[in-house]
Amino acid sequence: MTVCAATNNPGKLRELRRILQRMGHTVKSLRELGIDLDPAETGATFAENAQLKAAAFCAASGLPTVADDSGLCVEALDGAPGVYSARYAGRHGDDDANNQKLLAQMADVPAKDRAAKFVSAVCFRLPGDRSLTVTGECPGTVAFGLTGTNGFGYDPLFVPDAVGVPGGGTVPNTQRRSYAELADGEKDAISHRGRALAALAAQLPAFLSQSEM
Repeated sequence: MTVCAATNNPGKLRELRRILQRMGHTVKSLRELGIDLDPAETGATFAENAQLKAAAFCAASGLPTVADDSGLCVEALDGAPGVYSARYAGRHGDDDANNQKLLAQMADVPAKDRAAKFVSAVCFRLPGDRSLTVTGECPGTVAFGLTGTNGFGYDPLFVPDAVGVPGGGTVPNTQRRSYAELADGEKDAISHRGRALAALAAQLPAFLSQSEM
């Protein structure tokens, strides 16, 4: 299936393309489709924002569309930055400023209280307004400093509880490596977005069958 990847975030596009292509889909970026659109993320939840983006980009592309809304939820900050993750420091997509603000907010929080989770809501939408929304989560902790370069957003600050291993499965992250220190396969197996897309893959055949009735 050819799908529109509904994101203007280069790092997110790479992940969506990598995982969806592994599932057998052909992925078209907004640039490839000539779409210049940045819909407002006014939803109160990740799912609502994913659905808003999927609807906008599906209408613009005329293709089945996959949209993701995701963020980091920190227990010590009552779930913040949450749906405001991309604009936590005030300007949308300023990873450096967002990371520095989070570090400042967590400066006095001890290691035992730094639990957090990444959350992803993925909406698959068909032309004609039918959609399927799934979620995925990855538990972990917020580090005391940034490590790694193979990632984006809060990846250098997030230490997942587990990592993927070749051939499938996971093992505890005993080395305390951040998302940004993991190889693609290690991250995709445990990441919030990888888990949401795996749930999508599991539910998509039944959803498509219903759409054809």
